[in-house]
Amino acid sequence: MIGRLNHVAIVVPDLLAASAVYRDTLGAVVSRPEDLPEHGVTVVFIDLPNARIELLHPLGLNSPVAKFLALHASGGIHHLCYEVEDIIAARDTLVRQGARTVGGREPYTGAHGKPVLFLHPKDFCGTLIELEQV
Repeated sequence: MIGRLNHVAIVVPDLLAASAVYRDTLGAVVSRPEDLPEHGVTVVFIDLPNARIELLHPLGLNSPVAKFLALHASGGIHHLCYEVEDIIAARDTLVRQGARTVGGREPYTGAHGKPVLFLHPKDFCGTLIELEQV
């Protein structure tokens, strides 16, 4: 059902410092920060040959990642995103098997402009899972 790993999302307390680590220390190509008010985050994308890294920083006090950062002051992995061919079919199969969605059952447009859904970490070995339709 799931396809390739699309990205690993990491919440960071300092987006510029984290970008510098990936750019200057690891030699990665790092995008410019982009505010995504509809998602409550500022994001930086790091393209790798086999996936992406998505650095997330809260945009405002009501950001969905602000609570994560409050619990993990130095940041950390927030979620894994897997590609799926048909997000509705994937959702329906997973829900029939007992998986729970987070943030509603209907897909919405994610940071990459494609339909996404999140799956509850308690159903996936403690890991928040994002599904993105390709």
